[in-house]
Amino acid sequence: MVSIPTQPDIQPDIVQASILGVMHYLLFYEVGEAYVERRAPFRSGHLALAREAYDRGDLILAGALADPVDGAVLLFRKADAAEAFAQADPYVSNGLIKSWRVRAWNTVIP
Repeated sequence: MVSIPTQPDIQPDIVQASILGVMHYLLFYEVGEAYVERRAPFRSGHLALAREAYDRGDLILAGALADPVDGAVLLFRKADAAEAFAQADPYVSNGLIKSWRVRAWNTVIP
């Protein structure tokens, strides 16, 4: 006789996250014309800002969208950290980013 479990074998931290939710914040960038060509003078400042946010534990991951390169997404732990990043980013202040927005993301599986 085969024993069939009545509940799936799920790790407790995943169950807790799905019940309580873990809030993260996505910073979406919409890039302007010739973004790739225009970013070189500002790239080191942008990457330094990202590294500082990562080292503080605010930024979890980040990257540009590909094929086409028409935006970027950055994942933060707090909304205010995402907003502060965008406001301080040389890509934004130098007009490489057409628009940006922060969205709450209720993650279920951390």
